Amino acid sequence: MNQQLAGFAPTPVTARMENHGRAMLKVAMATGQDLYARTGSMVAYEGFIQYEPNPPAVRQIASQWITGEGAPLMKCAGDGLLYLADYGADVVVINLDNDSLSVNGTNLLAFDGHLSWGVERVKGLAKFAGQGLWNVGIQGTGWVAITSRGTPIVVDCGRGEDETYVDPDALVAWSPNLKVKGKRSFKASSLIGRGSGEAYQMAFSGQGIVVVQPSEDSTDRLRVRN
Repeated sequence: MNQQLAGFAPTPVTARMENHGRAMLKVAMATGQDLYARTGSMVAYEGFIQYEPNPPAVRQIASQWITGEGAPLMKCAGDGLLYLADYGADVVVINLDNDSLSVNGTNLLAFDGHLSWGVERVKGLAKFAGQGLWNVGIQGTGWVAITSRGTPIVVDCGRGEDETYVDPDALVAWSPNLKVKGKRSFKASSLIGRGSGEAYQMAFSGQGIVVVQPSEDSTDRLRVRN
């Protein structure tokens, strides 16, 4: 039996964060290299790792999540290997190099504790969606892990002059330097998304990437309000 299961054994550590399979994140923890992770995402760990749910820094920032789109976070510290997952969702690991990323809170799995982060309003959308859209902005040099309901597509918006349109409920993350605007449309449930009636897409332009998942978030984040 051990021989049959050998292919699923832990692999040697090669980076701070890396995938173990499609739907699991492996984090190499070390003293002084704290981590913020989605509360409840720990599935296993080796070594000595402590967890602090809803630490003061998170409580202060999370108070800005007035739309309920935030992600409950815990602080992880210690030495060992930490394994995280989110109900079988695909895990995408990103190594920021003095860069930034805007992430839908429901798709945020983990990020290095030394990175700068905060809740940010997406400009240019309030008139379409009432209170607008709030995301988690992360910047600096370090590791970030996000989730996707299925294998995502990463669209490079800088390859042409055309705008890239995304259903907001399928949006995972994007480069915050992109220009964003809303576009109204009427869509039938048999063509795009769920439901019927007036809705809209988000239009991205400029230099940067947009990460889109093949399954719409069930929260209906953006809808035109009369």
